[in-house]
Amino acid sequence: MTDKKEDEDEMKLPESSKAAKIYRGALQAIGGAIPFAGGFLSAIAGAWSEDEQEKINRFFEHWARMLQDELKEKEDTIIEIMARLDLQDEAISQRVESKEYQSLIKKTFREWSGAESEEKRVYIRNILANAAATRISSDDVVRMYIDWINQYSEMHFQVIGAIYNNDGITRGAIWKKIGKGFVRENSADADLYKLLFRDLSTGGVIRQHREVDYYGNFISKQSKPAQKGNGSKSPTVSAFDEKEGYELTELGKQFVHYAMSDLPLKIEFSL
Repeated sequence: MTDKKEDEDEMKLPESSKAAKIYRGALQAIGGAIPFAGGFLSAIAGAWSEDEQEKINRFFEHWARMLQDELKEKEDTIIEIMARLDLQDEAISQRVESKEYQSLIKKTFREWSGAESEEKRVYIRNILANAAATRISSDDVVRMYIDWINQYSEMHFQVIGAIYNNDGITRGAIWKKIGKGFVRENSADADLYKLLFRDLSTGGVIRQHREVDYYGNFISKQSKPAQKGNGSKSPTVSAFDEKEGYELTELGKQFVHYAMSDLPLKIEFSL
């Protein structure tokens, strides 16, 4: 018990004035290592008075806890990925050890700030686990999926999930399916919803539903003749339109497979 308590004490940040000197020394060392920011950081370190040390200590304690939490999330994610992979499978084992897969891991954790929620962390875990177990998408495409986790919000992913296996679903039906209530057409929520569809459309995740022929070629829509007296002005389309349907692109469908499909556990464990 004594050794454990001593280890825990060592893990705690010191609260004495000695800690303040260490913090200042660390900043000064960083300042010397980074020429561009060196003068600025050294000036900050030198400007602290002893009266400010308690406030500075609290700041660094909070910062250190934040970094520890981030490290714990990364550790948990790696454990969860490995628990879902059959490492007795030679192909999977070689894939995990490959430079290409290690590059995906490094990219993910280098950009970890994008995983600001548990839902996004699970998406990241699923992408990396599926990228090790299957090769449906190339690594270039998988990198783009990782970028999408950083780029899009949870509401974007709710829309993607609502469209999946519902080709031709309208914006109005999607709004209801994701559990949203009535809002005015001129509201900020309506504007945000339209922006979200523009994001996903220009990002190559979704598109308006179109019929295809036997060979997968899109069938051109027949344009309706313009009615006389209406002029050239197009009618305003509602944010919650019930006419035009949407579907996922092939990229969008593969993203769902990678990010929203959880591999079953190969090893039972508890974090």
